[in-house]
Amino acid sequence: MSEALNNLIGFFARGGLFMWPLLICSIFALTTIILRGFALREKNVMPLVVESEIERLMPGGSPDRLVRIVENDQSSLGRIVRVALQHLRSPRSENVEAVQTRARHEMVILEKGLIVLEVIVGIAPLLGLIGAVSGLVHVFSHLGLSSGASDTRQIALGIAEALNATVFGLSIAVPTLIAFSYFSKKVEVMSVEMETLVVELIAKCYFGRGAQDIPPPVRMTTRTQVLTPSPG
Repeated sequence: MSEALNNLIGFFARGGLFMWPLLICSIFALTTIILRGFALREKNVMPLVVESEIERLMPGGSPDRLVRIVENDQSSLGRIVRVALQHLRSPRSENVEAVQTRARHEMVILEKGLIVLEVIVGIAPLLGLIGAVSGLVHVFSHLGLSSGASDTRQIALGIAEALNATVFGLSIAVPTLIAFSYFSKKVEVMSVEMETLVVELIAKCYFGRGAQDIPPPVRMTTRTQVLTPSPG
């Protein structure tokens, strides 16, 4: 254990100055991955009890039980459903507009932190590359200044700095890219599932009302697209 720690410290020390910003990137990436992992658990976003109650609700039936369930629910689905239920006395088009606004806010919450991972994926290899160039600069700057074992040692240290910084940068970027792709896909999938549930809820709650209350279908997606009515 002690030998492994010493090797790790030696690896970091030989990497040069740019190992420090890379270390900061790794800390930010690890912290963000852990926090997003907890925040994007399905039970925190789409509780099974809310899903089950929406599916159980009969078209035109009373949503009183669902109102009680989501009253203090702090999940994304619970907050969106709560907004939809609070506007049931309004025309369906106004209800959809209110849900759109809430959905945009929820998408921002779900995607919180993903931009940090995206930035680290981009800058970590670049910092490693800068460290590599810095190490090569040290190599060439010491060539010819000394001779014998000392010169060989300086060349070896410069090459080590170049390789260590590159390896460290890539070792940060690769798992961060995997985490970013995983979380982005997970948010996309959950947004589609929430879209389906909210559309189903609104259809059931407005079942039997006049045709004038029926707006175009709604759609929920991530990033730049949110719960928006289709044209037509």
